[in-house]
Amino acid sequence: MALWPLHKLFKVKRVIMSTYQAASGAGQPGMDELKEGTRAVLSGEREVAENKIFAHPLPFNVIPHIDKFQENGYTKEEMKVTWETRKICSLPDDFPLSCTAVRIPTYRAHSESIVIETELPVDVDAARQALEEAPGVKLVDDTANDKYPMPLTATGQEDVEVGRLRKSLVFGDYGLEFFVSGDQLLRGAALNAVLVAEAMIENESIVAKGKV
Repeated sequence: MALWPLHKLFKVKRVIMSTYQAASGAGQPGMDELKEGTRAVLSGEREVAENKIFAHPLPFNVIPHIDKFQENGYTKEEMKVTWETRKICSLPDDFPLSCTAVRIPTYRAHSESIVIETELPVDVDAARQALEEAPGVKLVDDTANDKYPMPLTATGQEDVEVGRLRKSLVFGDYGLEFFVSGDQLLRGAALNAVLVAEAMIENESIVAKGKV
């Protein structure tokens, strides 16, 4: 959602991202394990929570491991993010993109820290404007008032929050860094299905019920 308008503006050359994925990414059982484990630790019942769904106890912890490890050292989830990002942004199969996926102890809304290197010089104000105008994106970028994307505020929203925009210290004028939070249970699944269906009706790929 956030990468595409920036790619159109500055021509993204490479991407490095870390994803911080909520327990709900593992479904209701994952959410239940986080809730019960947190309760058990806070009540003094256990010093460390039990784990069956996740590779390690999730309460009061972060786990840099989602899905199975592959031969290249990345997990299947990390490769999935790489493949899907290339596909969504119509990027070539060999486009340089690296991801580290981390499970965090929140219920809903995944977040991402993204660093991009670009072919064209970056203008942060132009980037903000492009994101403000992008459908499905909500710019939350007012650090003077401590306003930026968070799972807490993104939960229940259809739009993806984007903020913390700044020119990269690594890539200089040809780099941008930003943070994203979005409720994957809405934007990543249900809403996207509706939007795809609406688009297919609009371009007459399918016919709406009741139409002849």
